[in-house]
Amino acid sequence: MMTNLLDFDLNGLIAFCEQLGEKAFRAKQLFRWIHQRGASDFDAMSDLAIALRTKLKGCAHIQGLPVISEHISSDGTIKWLFDVGDGNAVESVFIPEDDRGTLCVSSQAGCAVGCRFCSTGHQGFSRNLTTGEILAQLWFAEHTLRKRFASSDRIISNVVMMGMGEPLQNYAALVPALRAMLDDHGYGLSRRRVTVSTSGVVPMMDRLALDCPVALAVSLHAPSDPLRDNLVPLNRKYPLKELLDACRRYLDHAPRDFITFEYCMLDGVNDQVEHARELIALVKPPKGEAVRCKFNLIPFNPFPASGLTRSKQAQVLAFAQELSDAGIVTTVRKTRGDDIDAACGQLAGDVKDRTRASERMAKQRTVMLKPVT
Repeated sequence: MMTNLLDFDLNGLIAFCEQLGEKAFRAKQLFRWIHQRGASDFDAMSDLAIALRTKLKGCAHIQGLPVISEHISSDGTIKWLFDVGDGNAVESVFIPEDDRGTLCVSSQAGCAVGCRFCSTGHQGFSRNLTTGEILAQLWFAEHTLRKRFASSDRIISNVVMMGMGEPLQNYAALVPALRAMLDDHGYGLSRRRVTVSTSGVVPMMDRLALDCPVALAVSLHAPSDPLRDNLVPLNRKYPLKELLDACRRYLDHAPRDFITFEYCMLDGVNDQVEHARELIALVKPPKGEAVRCKFNLIPFNPFPASGLTRSKQAQVLAFAQELSDAGIVTTVRKTRGDDIDAACGQLAGDVKDRTRASERMAKQRTVMLKPVT
C-alpha cells in the first residue's frame, strides 16, 4: 500500500524516512520539495539521491484531492470543491485582500455539532478528513495560485480552519496539519496567522493550548446558556462558564492577546441590544477576570430548514455600537463571493443527501468599530 506523504508533519516524515534507512536531513529536503515547491514527482526532486527517489517511488506518493469545480467571484474570491470519496465533497475558499491572502479550510465532511443556523450541520456528519486531506487543500491552493499569478512568492498568508466541520473533533488529524503549516520547512506561517475556529470543545481547547497554540476563534452566538443550548447544542455539554474559563486558560498560551468570538446575527433571536449588554457582562463580569476578546458579527445566510432570518443592518450596527461603547473591539463582516455562493454558511454543489453536503465558507472583509475611549 502506498503512503501519502501529505499525511505527515515534518516529524512524521522524518520517522518515515528513518524506516527507509534515510537520515533526518533527507526528510527535510523532501518536506521542502512537497510543501515549498509543490512537487508531486519524485524524479523532479533533483537534490535527492537517485536511490532514495527509487525507494520512494516504490512505497509512497504525493496525492492531492480531485477538484470537482472551481468558481471565481467578481470580487476575486475563489472557491474549490474537492472530492474526498464515497460521495463526499468539501470546499476551500481563497479570499484575496490588499494586505493578505486567506484560505478557509475544511476539517470534516459534514459536521456532527448541529448548530441551528449552520446548513452543514443540518446535512449531518459523514467522516473526519485525514491530515493529508486537510493539507491537500492548502497544498493545491498555494501552488495553483503561484502558477496562475506567475509568482514565486507565497500567496496564502493566512489559514482559517473555518470551513466544513468542527476542527477540534478531528484533533488527531488537525494538529499535524497545523504543524506543517507552521513549519519553516513547510509553509512557514506565523501562529498569529493560523486560526482554529471551534464551537467550544473545551477539553480539546486545553490540549491545543499545550500542543500547538495558534489563534483561536470561538463560535459563541448567544450570551446565555438557555439560548446557546438552542443554537449550539454542544453548549449542553460544555456550558458558557466552562467555555469562558477555557478561553481564559488558552490566552496564557495564545499567540494573540485576545480570543475572537464569532457571533451570527439572527433576527429577533440573539440580536437585541439587551443581548449585547448580556455579552458585555459575560466577557467583562463585574466580579472576576475579564476575557480579552474581540467580536466578529456575522450576517446570517438563510436556508429553509433553519427557520431563521438575517438581522436587519440597523440592528446589527446598534448591537455592534453597544459592544464598542463598552470598550470591546467589534467588527461586522461584509460578505465576500456572493455571486458564486461562497458566502458563510451556504451549501456547495448539488446536494442530494448528507454525503453530498459541503459548506460555502468564506472569511469576509471586516469594518472596524473602534472602542470609545
